[in-house]
Amino acid sequence: MDTTKQKIIDILKKYTFNDEVWEGYNDDFHVVKDLKINSARMVDIILDIEDEFGVEITDEELDQMISVRDMLDLLKEKMH
Repeated sequence: MDTTKQKIIDILKKYTFNDEVWEGYNDDFHVVKDLKINSARMVDIILDIEDEFGVEITDEELDQMISVRDMLDLLKEKMH
């Protein structure tokens, strides 16, 4: 697993209160539905991602971050 992906997962794990949601994990996991992270926590996650990677994520981009893969794709785009 690459370091960007691991950092994203580590950030997400801070906001999941039940480790069972990670069973069978794949990058297409829906952040809200599969990982049981509520939309209010998404703001905290975005702030953590911005701090960790030195990027700025707009409200429009936040709305598009539905799955873990979406997060990874957006970060790859912003970091290049």
